[in-house]
Amino acid sequence: MHICFLTSEYPKEGFPHGGLGSFTKTMAEALTQKGIQVSVVGLNYNAINETQQLNGVTIIRVKKSKVKGLAWFFNSIAIATTIANLHKKKPINSIEGAELSFAFLPKIKDIKYVIRLHGGHHFFAEAENREINKWKGFQEKRSFKKADAFISVSNYVKTHTANYLSYHNKPIEVIFNPISSLLFQPQKSEIEKNNITFAGTICEKKGVRQLIQAFPFIKEKFPNAILNIYGRDWFFPDGSSYVKMLQETELPQLGDVSKDVIFHGVLSYEKIHNAYAKAAVCVFPSHMETLGLVAPEAMAMEKAVVFTKLGPGPEVITHNETGLLCNPHEPTDIANKVIQILDNEDLAHQLGKKARIKVLEQFDIKTIVEENIKFYTKILT
Repeated sequence: MHICFLTSEYPKEGFPHGGLGSFTKTMAEALTQKGIQVSVVGLNYNAINETQQLNGVTIIRVKKSKVKGLAWFFNSIAIATTIANLHKKKPINSIEGAELSFAFLPKIKDIKYVIRLHGGHHFFAEAENREINKWKGFQEKRSFKKADAFISVSNYVKTHTANYLSYHNKPIEVIFNPISSLLFQPQKSEIEKNNITFAGTICEKKGVRQLIQAFPFIKEKFPNAILNIYGRDWFFPDGSSYVKMLQETELPQLGDVSKDVIFHGVLSYEKIHNAYAKAAVCVFPSHMETLGLVAPEAMAMEKAVVFTKLGPGPEVITHNETGLLCNPHEPTDIANKVIQILDNEDLAHQLGKKARIKVLEQFDIKTIVEENIKFYTKILT
């Protein structure tokens, strides 16, 4: 079996990537360990064509077009040509991509096209109360029509997406994102008692602004608290930095407290567990998630986690049992949940222990990879 993933976010040394890149890397390497051939095709960060073999995975990065207004067209041709050439050399059984992936790709006979619902344009536009972009909406609908099957990373994404887009009576199955319980496992390193840690893309929908607004309330109870923020910056359509906006508009309102809000920038996938290890509590107050990787990752390390109560939050955490759920739009609620954990080491310990057990049951890579192989086999026969 030869599976091809379409993504331009596959982790590359020296370049930032998001959850989609982390997911693809984890899944791709796990599949290769099961004897399945895996290729990844996407646009390169650099202005060159590049191919490499990494941990059994073939990664093909295509030179990105710089033609203004038509870059999408030339990029699509380049990706399609790369896939066709790869298929001639090593026949592909299934191609998998996110919601927009297949809009302009010609379908090749005998290849099954699978969309994995990581949260597309319609999904997040509604969740963030913004209008559907006609161009992106058109692409997403076109891509869905071409798909032969769908995988959803949570029940919430499956049902919510169905409010806006049709699955066209094609096979669809819910399979959670995998977590490497070997990489993300309890560590003996000393926990910093006042360390509050956030990881993820630093943008509005991740709730970073509300977390910063919650910090002064936490400092009233725990004056030595430090808020550590790890992740790549997000940029507005005009090119301005979201981190810079926070530093210029939110931090000044905190007064002296602002010195204890630290932006660390990006940590690689292989190193982020070191940041979790030192945390007394990990906080991810997302306004909306498809499922999220950071919460289960921290849970796998037996960390007490505060996650969003919205969207798929309850699918990830059982409130007061494997973590705490908060209202991400209410800074005081975020603060109260963090304080609850910082104020009770026994509670933090109990939540962390049960959290890892849940991750091993529902998110462990060994279980998830078998579910994926079973699904691929079903749609290919």
